[in-house]
Amino acid sequence: MKTHRLALIPGDGIGVDVTDAAMAVVRQAAAGRFALDTETFPWSCAFYHETGAMMPEDGIETLRRFDAIYLGAVGWPQSVPDSVSLHGLLLPIRKAFDQYANIRPHRLLRGVEGPLKAEGFDILCIRENTEGEYSGAGGRVHPGRDNEVATEVAIFTRKGVERILRFGFDQARARRGHLTSVTKSNAQKYSMVFWDEVTRELAAEYPDVTVSHMHIDAMAAKMVMAPQDLDVVVASNLFGDILTDLGAAIQGGLGFAASANICPDGSGPSMFEPVHGSAPDIAGKGIANPIAAIWSAAMMLEHLGEVEAAADILRAVESATAQGIGTRPGSHSTDEITAAVLAAMATCPNAPSAI
Repeated sequence: MKTHRLALIPGDGIGVDVTDAAMAVVRQAAAGRFALDTETFPWSCAFYHETGAMMPEDGIETLRRFDAIYLGAVGWPQSVPDSVSLHGLLLPIRKAFDQYANIRPHRLLRGVEGPLKAEGFDILCIRENTEGEYSGAGGRVHPGRDNEVATEVAIFTRKGVERILRFGFDQARARRGHLTSVTKSNAQKYSMVFWDEVTRELAAEYPDVTVSHMHIDAMAAKMVMAPQDLDVVVASNLFGDILTDLGAAIQGGLGFAASANICPDGSGPSMFEPVHGSAPDIAGKGIANPIAAIWSAAMMLEHLGEVEAAADILRAVESATAQGIGTRPGSHSTDEITAAVLAAMATCPNAPSAI
């Protein structure tokens, strides 16, 4: 029986609750199919208060020996600025393991009512994850004076742009054959024009994929007015970050926002996380919706080659939501939603008996 080594970082706030929920479902999906070897790391804002760092100096090397990383949530802005927690844990992991493809699925689960009239949309947003507007290049000059200057330089390399677009083209080819590349090249005449040029170059290698070019503002409107017309959407780090929160909103809220940070060549572990944040206002109340966390865990299993188990998890999630469980904020507790998914898992046609 194959064994998958998983590094678990529950993190802050509701991250602990949803990680427990997701791993309960993963363990049931694994029963009789594959083994799990998990190790939990306490890296969080609480860890920062204790040590002065979000993770130890050897944190990256520690994670390198795992097959995948599962992250619950990071952030406690009341005591640690988000710029510290994000740059101290999440971004270093993404960059160290070259997790350049951030994948976020957006569709309505059965029983979930989104805020739009549109139904039947199925969008896969692919966000460049390691450079662009979040490269970290820049600085401040003359701080505190009236001539203070702050710069934030967006870095776009040919390698970075080409590989995320190629990843998107491959996903579109495997889905419905339509890729939309999002830029703002009418205003950003260097970086975004460059992105458009690389898109056109690669399109010649994918004659079976229909390519659309849209500006970020038009795309935001499109996702609200006609999301059913979209298939695979590829965008830069900043634009992808914004669009995927919009995608979460139209699919019913952040409680359904799953994501994967993929290292496509397998040279390092990939990382999987719900993107609802740590939600300090409801931390410890047992009311966090674990569906995004469970969906992210299913994406992790699919990435690890456990396709059947991943499919069973998603079927179980939709079985629960079809009954109205977890479809509205506060309607069910974390434990109630998890129990409903576990019960549905036991009835999946291909699911082995839980141990």
